Amino acid sequence: MGLFGRKRRSQLPGLGRSDGPAMSVDLGAVQSHFAQFTQTRRGVEAFLEPATNVSTQSVVLVATDGEWTRRAVGSRAAAYEMAAGLGIPIYDVLLTGYPSRMREWSSRQRQDRRGDTRPGLRPDDRREDDRG
Repeated sequence: MGLFGRKRRSQLPGLGRSDGPAMSVDLGAVQSHFAQFTQTRRGVEAFLEPATNVSTQSVVLVATDGEWTRRAVGSRAAAYEMAAGLGIPIYDVLLTGYPSRMREWSSRQRQDRRGDTRPGLRPDDRREDDRG
């Protein structure tokens, strides 16, 4: 975005940054999404992610089966407040890392989209006799 784009954006009322650590976050929408996720899945845990140069603090919710969702929350305090409101534990990713079930779930999703359950095999790599 050029200089004039930034100036124009700063003149619009009610619009905060749309990216970066100082971006504005609609906490109501995040809370609603997280509430729906926790109510429809079992064993949900929250994982706080640090802010980076391109994103604000965010939270990843991970269910028992590994299904996950991520949303920006803006601050550490907001993350802990949301987790307490939802009645779920929250962990700092920098201290605990991500749970392996999250990676396993993502891997299963990629395999299902390809239509093959064997790891590392792309659909066009199958032999003639495998194409049934």
